[in-house]
Amino acid sequence: MINASLDRCLSFINSQTAPAAQSAPAIGMRRAVTISRQAGCGAVFVAEKLANYLQEHAPKPGVKWTIFDRQLMAKVLEDHRMPGCLAKFLPEDRTSAVQNLLADIFNVLPSENKMLKQITETVFHLAELGNVIIVGRGANIVTARLPRVLHVRLVAQLEDRIERVCQEYNKTPEEARRYCLEEDPARTRYMKSYFKTDINDPLHYHMVINTSRFDYENTARMIGEAVLRLA
Repeated sequence: MINASLDRCLSFINSQTAPAAQSAPAIGMRRAVTISRQAGCGAVFVAEKLANYLQEHAPKPGVKWTIFDRQLMAKVLEDHRMPGCLAKFLPEDRTSAVQNLLADIFNVLPSENKMLKQITETVFHLAELGNVIIVGRGANIVTARLPRVLHVRLVAQLEDRIERVCQEYNKTPEEARRYCLEEDPARTRYMKSYFKTDINDPLHYHMVINTSRFDYENTARMIGEAVLRLA
């Protein structure tokens, strides 16, 4: 599944950066979406439904909407010619693990600023291409000044998030609770450390949606309608 998703991501990038695509007239207005989320809010599921909604309402023929989540890290590694096996060591708030591994393999210790620069360059470039949904990575801050990019924050009640993590990722209730309680502070630290930003500040987003109140389908529809209204 991950390899198939990565293939779609790379196919999208290649189609957008090919000379023919660059010289062809633009088909409609290119937009992008960033999704920040609490753990267990169903961001990936919402993103999938959102991509389908936007594709259904896109001009025909049009470029398919592409989701960049975990696959984004593989793209970062590809862009900067780093070993692909390092992708799993690049989740949010885990830069130190990458640094230690690189030091062991190459006897080189990349600075945190360099790692951040590589990630943000990729995020910014993808948003510029348009027709992408980028989950996490501080993408809303990286692309804050780009036009036609909608920034969304997903939140939900802790107990609902624990239940979803159990169902969607086959975890026990204890594992799911621990996952949520560890992952949220990690993302908060990531944003605070590298972007000097509070991830929970609603002023960084166009929309904050409680997925305890709205199911994934309705959440995606609300976001999709907002995206299509971007001028």
